[in-house]
Amino acid sequence: MENMIIRQATLPYVPRMVAPAPAVRTEVIPAVEIRPRVEPSRLPFIEANTEAVTVQHLQDDCIVPVFSKDNELTISHQSFIAAVEKAAQKIFHNEVITAPEVRVSHVIKGRTPEAIHKPVSQLEDSDRTIYYERMMFCMEIPSIHKEIAGDRLNLTVGGVRAYNRENLGTKKTMEKFSVFIGFKNLVCCNLCVSTDGYKADIKALEVDGLFHDVMNLFGSYDMNEHLRLMSSLQNVYLSESQFAQFLGRCRLYQYLPSSVKKGLPELLLTDTQVGSVAKAYYEDDHFGRGVETHISMWNVYNLLTGAVKSSYIDNFLDRSMNSGQLAWGLGQAVCGLGPYTWFLN
Repeated sequence: MENMIIRQATLPYVPRMVAPAPAVRTEVIPAVEIRPRVEPSRLPFIEANTEAVTVQHLQDDCIVPVFSKDNELTISHQSFIAAVEKAAQKIFHNEVITAPEVRVSHVIKGRTPEAIHKPVSQLEDSDRTIYYERMMFCMEIPSIHKEIAGDRLNLTVGGVRAYNRENLGTKKTMEKFSVFIGFKNLVCCNLCVSTDGYKADIKALEVDGLFHDVMNLFGSYDMNEHLRLMSSLQNVYLSESQFAQFLGRCRLYQYLPSSVKKGLPELLLTDTQVGSVAKAYYEDDHFGRGVETHISMWNVYNLLTGAVKSSYIDNFLDRSMNSGQLAWGLGQAVCGLGPYTWFLN
């Protein structure tokens, strides 16, 4: 894994602010400088109906669901996070890893036995039980980063747990988890996920098995190839008419006969998300077309990953990965190559 680590600075990343050095009188010499885009205040990596929580909240305030037939515990959200964090620390043992950023949705509420007959207005916090059906988290490794088109990308790991994918009415069975390793664009906090850095359906009975599967995923991820593909997007452009053709084809895709759709690449964006891409083309300050009549595929890619942030947690990573496949496929289609030419013809 060390051969794939890309360092952009000789000093390690330090997340805390340090006191400025004493001012030194110097001669100011005007120079032309290309500055990277300024990172705005941190945006959530996923939006939709999610809210931010802490690992401590999951541990202290939430119950852990069980399989009802045998009362066996499921793997808790916090145990899942800990397993991925442990794997990241083992693979990237000399790197800085940030605390997990956690977002949840679909809260499941309940009551303790003592509060069964209490009116809602009389319920106290100690009478309530909750857990979250869906949870997603990510952790950045900012000491491994890359700049593309003025945007800083930090290596990022994370995962998704969705209890709606489990049959909790049976005896304990293999549980399903989704894990990824990729990059986060700090300008927009969009996640960049590649096919070899994403495992949609890891199955495990216990935390140890989950940990080993996560280790295998992290170890097989080709970071340099992923960065090469993303970097190549900044050198390919779509004209406004090609971009409009692409959006129109995306609209048609949803209604194609199944026999026709089978012969085309998969498109997971919804009509609403396609509309968001169209709107951002004109309105996004960072990745829109600006004053130009053409747009780079790097910007198109970020418009796509920005649009899928409106997805629910359980299908967000699939759409993020699909956005990358779509962007790279369109890059080839501009040259008349590959199955994605359908989106531009």
